[in-house]
Amino acid sequence: MFAIPGKAAVTMTPAAARQIARLMERQASKGLRIGVKKGGCAGMEYTMDYVTEINPMDETVEQDGARVMIAPMAQMFLIGTEIDYETSLLEQGFRFRNPNVSEACGCGESIKFKDA
Repeated sequence: MFAIPGKAAVTMTPAAARQIARLMERQASKGLRIGVKKGGCAGMEYTMDYVTEINPMDETVEQDGARVMIAPMAQMFLIGTEIDYETSLLEQGFRFRNPNVSEACGCGESIKFKDA
């Protein structure tokens, strides 16, 4: 799976872009780095960290004042993902709509990717 030239590897909904821009301002960061790591009941988990220095190997996506960087090891897992920010009566947080996921655990915190 490869990125399409001229198309962002991930997209952000307007709600996600607003929240990321707020977090960047509040933390005086250059953006959020998104990655994946082993863990959780389904095998993998998303990670999000504040960025103080931009890694030239990261895939950078900017939209409406928000900037996300995709860690090199996560790029193949995140291509085509839409990042959203949802608020409900009981919870709020980022949601990843990732076409590369084959399974998710019941709590929604961990995922399993389709075989390459």
